[in-house]
Amino acid sequence: MDTLNFNLIFCLIVQANLIFGLAGMIWPEKLMPLYGVLMFPWPPSHRAIRINGIVAILGWLLVLAKLLIIHL
Repeated sequence: MDTLNFNLIFCLIVQANLIFGLAGMIWPEKLMPLYGVLMFPWPPSHRAIRINGIVAILGWLLVLAKLLIIHL
């Protein structure tokens, strides 16, 4: 049961990261204040937001591959 809870929480965190990453790639100007809070010590730039989106997509693909390997 603990593994199921961990996997569920981990997948929800990855999904939230994917949502923010894709939204930042689509609307970087509109989400600049939000990224100013999320990336607090560093000022948000278009390059940093784009890199965050790419890393979010790659992380989601890694989690998807892990889930497919485990369940197949």
